[in-house]
Amino acid sequence: MSLVEQKYQELQEHLKNHITKPESLEFIHRAFLYSKQHHGDQVRKSGEPYIIHPLEVAIILADLRCGPATIAAGLLHDVLEDTDVTYERLVEDFGEEIATLVDGVTKLGKIKFVSKEQEQSKNHQKMFLAMAKDIRVILIKLADRLHNMRTLKYMPRQKQIEIAQETLEIFAPIAHRLGIYNIKSELEDRALRYIDPDEYYYIARLIDEKKKEREKDIEAMAEAITDLLKQYQIKFEIKGRAKSIYSVHKKMRQRNVEFSEIFDLLALRIIVEDEATCYQVLGLIHAHWKPIPKRFKDYIAMPKPNMYQSLHTTVIGINGKIFEIQIRTYEMDAVAEYGVAAHWAYKEGQVNSPSKEQLEIQEKLRWYKNMVEYSENGDGEELLNLLIDDIFSANVYVFTPKGDVLDFPSGATPIDFAYRIHTEVGNRTVGAIVNGRIVPLTYELQTGDVVEIKTSKNSFGPSEGWLKIAKTAHARSKIKQFFNKQNRKQFIDMGREMVMKALEDHVEDVYEFISSPSYLSKFSKQGIQTVEDLYYAVGKKIISTQTLIAKAETEEQYKKDDVLLEIYQQPERIEDHQKRTSPTGILVEGLDNPQIKISKCCTPIPGDEIIGYVTKGKGITVHRKDCQNVKNAEPERLISVYWEEGQDERKYEVDLKISCFSRNNILLDIINTINAAGHNILSVSADMKKSGNVVIKTKLMIENSIKLNHLVTNLKKVKDVYSVERFDK
Repeated sequence: MSLVEQKYQELQEHLKNHITKPESLEFIHRAFLYSKQHHGDQVRKSGEPYIIHPLEVAIILADLRCGPATIAAGLLHDVLEDTDVTYERLVEDFGEEIATLVDGVTKLGKIKFVSKEQEQSKNHQKMFLAMAKDIRVILIKLADRLHNMRTLKYMPRQKQIEIAQETLEIFAPIAHRLGIYNIKSELEDRALRYIDPDEYYYIARLIDEKKKEREKDIEAMAEAITDLLKQYQIKFEIKGRAKSIYSVHKKMRQRNVEFSEIFDLLALRIIVEDEATCYQVLGLIHAHWKPIPKRFKDYIAMPKPNMYQSLHTTVIGINGKIFEIQIRTYEMDAVAEYGVAAHWAYKEGQVNSPSKEQLEIQEKLRWYKNMVEYSENGDGEELLNLLIDDIFSANVYVFTPKGDVLDFPSGATPIDFAYRIHTEVGNRTVGAIVNGRIVPLTYELQTGDVVEIKTSKNSFGPSEGWLKIAKTAHARSKIKQFFNKQNRKQFIDMGREMVMKALEDHVEDVYEFISSPSYLSKFSKQGIQTVEDLYYAVGKKIISTQTLIAKAETEEQYKKDDVLLEIYQQPERIEDHQKRTSPTGILVEGLDNPQIKISKCCTPIPGDEIIGYVTKGKGITVHRKDCQNVKNAEPERLISVYWEEGQDERKYEVDLKISCFSRNNILLDIINTINAAGHNILSVSADMKKSGNVVIKTKLMIENSIKLNHLVTNLKKVKDVYSVERFDK
């Protein structure tokens, strides 16, 4: 019997426990023959026929209890990359579902890249996008990587290190996130063997030296637990649990301890029939052996994001030895070993369609939703950084007020939490409450925290200091997007003012003039297509106001349109265009001299959207449109009002609330910033909160929202200021 025949027979043995229908087995057999035919005489670097690799991948997938479609795709996973089979041909021969799975694990074609790093990041992005559409893609890729790691000794040394590093950074964390412990553990151990062989063999030797002693201790503790549980007639299974070499290496590094100081090398797992029995067994264990404080974890009540569930405790057991004990149900044990694959139920016969159960599992994986979002919006290297920093490194689990669990990397703060909820929640964050008490935004989230974010519709958004506070790449990316958008808005506002002033003496209706296609076309070489683009270019000084005027004077519409000139010369039109004025700077349609009062509750300023409220005997009170008092007002009393054009000198009251971390001279720095911008301060007060933060409220005089936005930008640059917002009284 040839090696290929032996391997195929081995695959059949692995299949018979969970795939029994003849049509499913026939489908897999057809995929094997197809792959064998098209790989032909190809050989691997080991000298083995190439078809051995797809067979090994299929065996790994069969061990994960994957369905026939996934196993067939595993057998075919290299035909698009390494043979003359095309995607269209594969669709024709096996259907679009199989072809899509195979294409998902296939590297990008013969595209030329600037660098090897760029090629690698693009291949990763393609894989993650495919995984986002169907998680079976990554199961095939993990099986492919695992067998490649098993045969890595045939590769050159430099290639071994590169592949091992990529495995440790990307594929092992993915296996962990999917809860596939066996694959995760083997990938890590094999990667360490090539990255740091001295360390690998050093730990392996120490584990081997202690093996007999460890087995003796575990056997004694297992007998003691068995005797205990039998007294209470509990049905259970107990077994020792081997620690992987990489996990020992990681704990030695993280805790800066020697091999002998790692407690949980002595590990036992107790498997029972139901959840209630898990807690009963835990109580009995703690009643008979002293638990070590802070080493108990309840992953049943609070499952990990990869759906892992178990009780973990560490006790001082037989002969004073320290044992780590895990307690779980049989179902939980299956999930712990096989991860999502343990749920990957396919109805026999539905060879090419994911089952309802598969879609439900994808929905349950909270981190998976984030990965889908990142994959759709990220690009290349940025996408990889987001996934590594925010998803693969996450090991802190916190609750929303509704009880949902979110996971973050160590050091994450309420800012990271806010942006994970929603971008707008992040942008409008003004504070955080953790476990019922106010905390600063620099607070580091801890597993088990219940986090609530305080937001304000009047917030001016994040400060630049947030970029140093945020831990996740996702939050930092959203903060940078905010500043890019805000900076554009500020340049547009500045440009609008400059354009209006530059052209007001040259044309009657500036906006109508500059928005005409003939005028905008004069700036097409600068990429300007809209009036907003023009404002932005002028605000950034890409285009000068002198250029605006020069192009206006050569505008044919402006110089030769006799009809327009005739209209300009009509006395009644001149009268129509005379500007109306008001002592408050606010005009009311249809009324020449109304009694107008600016509201003290929301202090509107030019640039705010406003609305008037007709009071009883006191004229019209003007509010911001988003003022809470307006929302509660009688609709029939609301009337349209608008700001007078061209006003520059008049100033208005505005109330600001500035939240900051406490330090010496923080109030002085804020006052100096306001004074430096030329704004009069009417009042200022500071209030120290129990959290140690300071809230400063100030009333000042300012011309309009553009000037206010500039001031807010400068205030948020003051060290330790983390929030600036307008507040309603």
